[in-house]
Amino acid sequence: MALMAVADAFAAILDGVTPLPEEMVSLDAAHRRVLTRDLASRRSQPPVAMSAMDGYAVRAADVTSVPARLRVIGEIAAGRPFARPLAAGEALRIFTGGVLPDGADTVVIQENTERDGDFVVIKETAAPGKNIRAAGIDFHEGDVLLRASTRLLDRHLSLAAGMNYPELPVHRRPKVAVLATGDELVLPGSTPGPGQIVLSNGYALRALAQSEGADAIDLGIAADTMEATTDAIRRARDSGADILVTTGGASVGDHDLVKRALEAEGVAMAFWRIALRPGKPMMHGRLGAMRVIGLPGNPVSSYVCAFLFMVPLLRALSGRKDIHHRVEQAVLGRDVAANDIRQDYLRARLTPAPNGPPVATPVNHQDSSLLGNLAAADALVIRPPLAPAASMGEPCVILRLPQA
Repeated sequence: MALMAVADAFAAILDGVTPLPEEMVSLDAAHRRVLTRDLASRRSQPPVAMSAMDGYAVRAADVTSVPARLRVIGEIAAGRPFARPLAAGEALRIFTGGVLPDGADTVVIQENTERDGDFVVIKETAAPGKNIRAAGIDFHEGDVLLRASTRLLDRHLSLAAGMNYPELPVHRRPKVAVLATGDELVLPGSTPGPGQIVLSNGYALRALAQSEGADAIDLGIAADTMEATTDAIRRARDSGADILVTTGGASVGDHDLVKRALEAEGVAMAFWRIALRPGKPMMHGRLGAMRVIGLPGNPVSSYVCAFLFMVPLLRALSGRKDIHHRVEQAVLGRDVAANDIRQDYLRARLTPAPNGPPVATPVNHQDSSLLGNLAAADALVIRPPLAPAASMGEPCVILRLPQA
């Protein structure tokens, strides 16, 4: 079977993807979720004219000539309006957020006044509207302020609260089930026996899924038997997972059973093996509504493929419009050899440059089993198929890896 091009693999994985259904969640649960519909404000902000400063609410006509001596008839704090209109020759002590009384049309800031018992001396004139937040200056009831497909950041939640929404309609979180396969795997903290290794892939994959807003399910480790592998696939389906991610067992060896088990369970395989380094033995298919991504067992291959393909799929299911990773310009920090027919994603460290793009220095050892180099990398340098050798200082393109 010919290797599928990376671009074709992207297209296959995203083919027919539609955002998950709507659910209502509280404001506290809506951070970084995606709105399903436009939201119009349920109120005006502020609902009435309010003071923007601490000072005195007066009539502008009473302070056209200064100094002006006015009788103080009371005070207005936020949330405590005054009971009657302001008359000529009167003033009201007012604090920031206090409701402007009827009859007043300006606020003189405290610094421009001098208190004298029951009177206040106004020392500077104030034009109508000065230091006042007019009713609806922020927004009016009925204004559409949050649009469908908005990914809700912290400041959007503040706005939604001001619009008087206690909960918001958002797309449901994707549910990702992660399955590791292989007799050789043991859990961290165990003492590996002869030929055994400590499982690492699942922790990175679940964390990566959760960082994209998904709920992650740990299906554990399946032994290298058809029975154990098919049982895990069924558990993923029964859990309502939107995506099943397997790691290991995707190659061509006698003990690599994942492809056979998936097909035996009815998975329609879209591709198996792509022109990618690291990650050639990667699979994708569908089992009803559940999408399946079969990742290689080598930890670097597993992570890079999940970053490249699982993340955009999660974003599409979540309703986001910014699905794909952003490609950036950089310059090479060392020479790189010519490429073969596979598209390379070289792990690289980034160094800021004062007057230009960052310097991307690929690590010396690109073996797909080297977790230390992966953890130290800041980005992936993309090398297209059959790219010629390139020298230090030449331009390149990168994808930044998650940093927080």
